[in-house]
Amino acid sequence: MTKRQLKLPILEIFGPTFQGEGRAIGQKTMFVRTGGCDYHCAWCDSAFTWDGSEKAKPMTADEVIEQLDRLGDYDYVTLSGGNPCLLGANMADLVAKLKARGVTLAIETQGSRWQTWLKDIDQVTLSPKPPSSQMTVNFETLDFIVSQLDKNQITFKIPVFDDADLAFAKIIQRRYQPDVLYLSAGNPEPHVSGNIVEHQLDRLRHLWETVAADPEWKSVRVLPQLHTLLYDNQRGV
Repeated sequence: MTKRQLKLPILEIFGPTFQGEGRAIGQKTMFVRTGGCDYHCAWCDSAFTWDGSEKAKPMTADEVIEQLDRLGDYDYVTLSGGNPCLLGANMADLVAKLKARGVTLAIETQGSRWQTWLKDIDQVTLSPKPPSSQMTVNFETLDFIVSQLDKNQITFKIPVFDDADLAFAKIIQRRYQPDVLYLSAGNPEPHVSGNIVEHQLDRLRHLWETVAADPEWKSVRVLPQLHTLLYDNQRGV
């Protein structure tokens, strides 16, 4: 009997490019973007992963790796979505095969689902969504995920759109006490075409000045979403 091949819902595989935010900002990487998300954030910059506007292509782990190989040489891959942690054994297969090739793996997730293969990810970026997203964080699940991973694996990154988001970020900092909490100036209009650089820089300047003036903020790094400054709202960059 032929063994059934596990498949992943893939929307995009692109690179080489660079990570645009968080601890790995400026890191050269390939991206693998999966379809499906258990959150529907109000300002989501990749709503096509869950709103039905685009159909994911079912691909085996070997097919994903073949496409990565066609794009060029690489030693670092970022798994993104949507929420790639919705995927179980099918994603575990891809993770195992990339790790066997010596690839450094990163993942971006809101921390709403646990998968055992997360233990094999080198850099786990947890981005619990603040109030402006109109989503509700399940802290019991997030606590469990944090408890299962080495502290050195985890990065906490919060997109900030308003004062309520900053207050939420303080809750995250107090609860999990990361060595550094990464804040990014969010992009409230991810579907606007044309130049958004001035608007994003204004938001970043305001966030810098607000955090700098607040003595409660320590061990914090305020960064741009660098890709929006270089490529506006283009995809696949």
